[in-house]
Amino acid sequence: MERWVLLRKGADFEAIGKKYQISPRLACLIRNRDVIGEEAVDRYLNGTISDLYDGMLMKDMDKAIDILKEKILEDKKIRVIGDYDIDGVNATYILLEGLERLGADVDSDIPERISDGYGLNRHLVERAYEAGVDTLITCDNGIAAADEIAYGKEMGMTVIVTDHHEVPFDEQDGEKRYRIPPADAVMDPKQPDCLYPFKGLCGAAVAYKLMEALWESMGKDSADLDDLIENVAIATIGDVMDLEDENRIFVKEGLQMLRRTKNPGLKALIECTGIDKNSLNSYHIGFVLGPCINASGRLDTAKRALELLRAGTQKEADILAGDLKALNDSRKDMTEEAVKQAEEQVETTTISKDKVLIVYLPDCHESLAGIVAGRIRENYYKPVFVLTDAEEGVKGSGRSIDGYHMYEELNKCKELLTKFGGHRLAAGLSLPKENVGKFRKMLNKNCTLTEEEMKEKVTIDMEMPFGCVTEGLVKELELLEPFGKGNTKPVFAARDVTLLGARILGKNRNVLKLQVQDVNGCRIEAMLFHHADDFLGKLEEQYGKTEVEALLKGRGRQIRISMTYYPDINEYMGKKTPQIVVTHYR
Repeated sequence: MERWVLLRKGADFEAIGKKYQISPRLACLIRNRDVIGEEAVDRYLNGTISDLYDGMLMKDMDKAIDILKEKILEDKKIRVIGDYDIDGVNATYILLEGLERLGADVDSDIPERISDGYGLNRHLVERAYEAGVDTLITCDNGIAAADEIAYGKEMGMTVIVTDHHEVPFDEQDGEKRYRIPPADAVMDPKQPDCLYPFKGLCGAAVAYKLMEALWESMGKDSADLDDLIENVAIATIGDVMDLEDENRIFVKEGLQMLRRTKNPGLKALIECTGIDKNSLNSYHIGFVLGPCINASGRLDTAKRALELLRAGTQKEADILAGDLKALNDSRKDMTEEAVKQAEEQVETTTISKDKVLIVYLPDCHESLAGIVAGRIRENYYKPVFVLTDAEEGVKGSGRSIDGYHMYEELNKCKELLTKFGGHRLAAGLSLPKENVGKFRKMLNKNCTLTEEEMKEKVTIDMEMPFGCVTEGLVKELELLEPFGKGNTKPVFAARDVTLLGARILGKNRNVLKLQVQDVNGCRIEAMLFHHADDFLGKLEEQYGKTEVEALLKGRGRQIRISMTYYPDINEYMGKKTPQIVVTHYR
């Protein structure tokens, strides 16, 4: 059962609306997103590239710049080592582009997911040394690679870390003691003594900050790097970072750039996935473009995604984009099968009673573990780890819920793990096969989640009658975009809504078009885009088959529900009509 919670955050909405020329309703929605104070509101509504923070505020930025200036002037060989996901690929691209444009001797390497695993390893270090590399720069990894970095230093290499993951720590007597790797410079805003004002950057954003600061220190105009902001936007959305503060600016500006991108690879990918570039938004990155970029690192090599971003001709880009789309289509089919197996395991075994679900799928492709974990978390609203057999032992990925800090919980049972890292809501790990059962027991023994915390929370911004749904409101709500984690679409609610009629639509008959009426007698069209059968089934349980049949014939009068929704405009034959999209109901 979901928890519906109505937000009641106070402020002088009339005054805020007047100052920023927005409606009091929009002012309320902004306050609900914890945007407080004139400066923050102005930044939220009007923030631009010029409002980004100074990268020099980041710990060790000055050290990294001094090192790189010297290495470039001395023509030393530099190698960027990224990660195989969307953040790592874009971070690698940003560093390569930024350094190459300064005339640096630079190349890159990205680990193979299966043979190398996540992040820096001795094999990559040795490969760099054999190639005559003087300086290693990690991106989207490195903060947890103390041993590997020490190994590189022993071999005489300079090492710079750019990362955004949690800093490893040991806990003694309730006190955290952080373990910073022995690199020549370590840039990660999550370091406890880093004064950078925003801690929520992705790896690509940290990489961009380094390049921006380096360019400025070398007397170059950092505005010439603005095109790389589109890559920061892709990585920020794809790595599911909170779209607040600086991230909001990166994504807002980056989306505008993407709509007119000059990058042949991105142009080709947008085209072959059928996206209208003029309406491209955060959804398209998160659910269309992003999965294609990630697919190469999951099923092949992430170097192919990097090749796409660095494609020199449109012909080359078109071929690479088609390959990535085909890979992603294959990934989708494999995912559906793995999700089915995971659901069966949860439903038919004792793990269903656990607060933390440990799903062991030996034959699942290890690259799909995170996606499957995310789907199972959605279905059961519990923290989930999906484990698969790997070349050495077992690998896995986890996806969490609010109230369960996945990285910190893994840290409590690190003696069972070979390797781990991640964030509050997502993590990756490796462990010996014989520890799988112990891992499940320890995680659940340590879990302090309450029954209330394990009910999915639906946060409602405000109750709003259907009469308020107008074209003007829908247009004004666009000022809140881009939407995503940390800046979700507003949720409106209406109680005691009468269902007057329903039509089943769609090839798979899973869409409902409803005629609904609120308590004020205002009628509007409502769309339910998923699980039409479940919706009608629940109505039948409560009101009987006869009433549901009457509803489908347009003669409903007796069925009443409460719903949450988002305002929308239906445009047909040049005519625009307000409608709502139903998001939850009960």
